[in-house]
Amino acid sequence: MSASPRAGRPGPAPRSGAEPGAIPAPLIRARGLTRRYPAPRSGLFAAKTFTTGLEDADMDVREGSAVGIIGESGSGKSTLVRLLLALDAPTEGTVEFDGRPIDAAAPARSLHWLRRQTGIVFQDPYASLDPRMSVGRIIGEPLWALGIEGDRRRRVREVLDDVGLDADMADRFPHEFSGGQRQRIALARAVVHRPRLLVGDEPLSALDVTVRAQILELLGELRARDGLTLLMVSHDIGVVQNLCDEVVVMKDGRIVEEGPTEKVLLQPQVAYTRRLLASIPVIDPGAG
Repeated sequence: MSASPRAGRPGPAPRSGAEPGAIPAPLIRARGLTRRYPAPRSGLFAAKTFTTGLEDADMDVREGSAVGIIGESGSGKSTLVRLLLALDAPTEGTVEFDGRPIDAAAPARSLHWLRRQTGIVFQDPYASLDPRMSVGRIIGEPLWALGIEGDRRRRVREVLDDVGLDADMADRFPHEFSGGQRQRIALARAVVHRPRLLVGDEPLSALDVTVRAQILELLGELRARDGLTLLMVSHDIGVVQNLCDEVVVMKDGRIVEEGPTEKVLLQPQVAYTRRLLASIPVIDPGAG
């Protein structure tokens, strides 16, 4: 799929070396991604069977775009994201990041190059933060884990400011913060190493409407300023509509529809997409 900035929203900042007006090459290119899992055997001598979490998925995500992935629970959204980030290995198919093949079965250390390029924010802003660690340690952890040199403490202070938190909050602990602040901390950790791709797995669903709007605005600002590529899994059509240029619709482990956000949401071509959109309540991120 190919994404272009939506009208009325600031586009991503161009990266150095890119020719003005040039169509960016895919940052992520996936072909034939399939993931099957062994199913429990019904008896000692029963034949081995498999369940399919993802089937023959092709996907291009262009640098600087914002792509939303929607679908019912069990549709394969999280499985697709895990394969794209090499958090799981496909049964079949290939993934490339910026033209470089990803081998998810390789030793963890050999994937440090990919971890430096990617960040992820999860759904629960509290469960994703270690309560025993200070906020400064939580945010700075990727810098140490990935061996990124430089003034790490200064970088932590900078990213705290980027997400709208005070630098002196670095010495506090997660339980001292509200849900919205904890999600800002999780976002700071995801971007502290300056990734090119930020993935959100339902990152706003646990927040109230007002805080959701604030985080949504923050994501847009980071994208416009840093040229971040965004890949967002969400049940909230309002989030996808306001943030994403492109949308991918999934059902039973397959991509059934994809295209520009306005076209897919306003003129869906597949009956499943129409049913899905009719069944999901629309939450306006700007309400409140």
